[in-house]
Amino acid sequence: MWSRLRRQSGFSYLPILIVVAIFGVLWWQRTAILASAGTFLNVGEAPRKADVIVVLAGGWEGGGRVLKAGELVRAGYAPYALMSGPRSFYNQPECSAALPFAVQSGFPAEYFQCAPNHALNTEEEASALLAELQRRKVKSFLVVSVDSHLRRASAIFRRKLPEGMEIHFVSSESPGFRLAEWWKTREGRKAFFLEWTKLISSQFGV
Repeated sequence: MWSRLRRQSGFSYLPILIVVAIFGVLWWQRTAILASAGTFLNVGEAPRKADVIVVLAGGWEGGGRVLKAGELVRAGYAPYALMSGPRSFYNQPECSAALPFAVQSGFPAEYFQCAPNHALNTEEEASALLAELQRRKVKSFLVVSVDSHLRRASAIFRRKLPEGMEIHFVSSESPGFRLAEWWKTREGRKAFFLEWTKLISSQFGV
């Protein structure tokens, strides 16, 4: 009786089976999918020789960006690192706090220079830093930022990059979590959703 009714109504279980199969595959591959969504944000490259290393603002937790830049200077990839310095610490440039931290961490003060600015976001920071690099007649530079920030930073810098200037990106690790396992910690989840929100909204000029 039920089979006859299904034939008469044209009802088919096939769409339901397809949906169930899709959800089954997604669940089975969930770890790989989540990891890929995180590592997609990191467009870091192997370091190469450049005129200067540019350290983007932020990353106070552990100072990973500054330490990474110090390691690159020590390894001979550039003669010095230019630290971005938005006025975010009681109206003082961020780089004024980063320099003593770098020295306390074992790097010579001459490895670093400060680039004060009034940027409130990566878009404004890129404009300010590129203007400073042009003033210094820099032809090639490495940008250091936290791995979860690099894809968005790369898109912004490359859009604004003056003709004839070469840029490459080197990542420092996210503080407190691995980007390939972002869902396992609260800090990782916050960073992931914040970056993806900014990455998507930036496509609409937000």
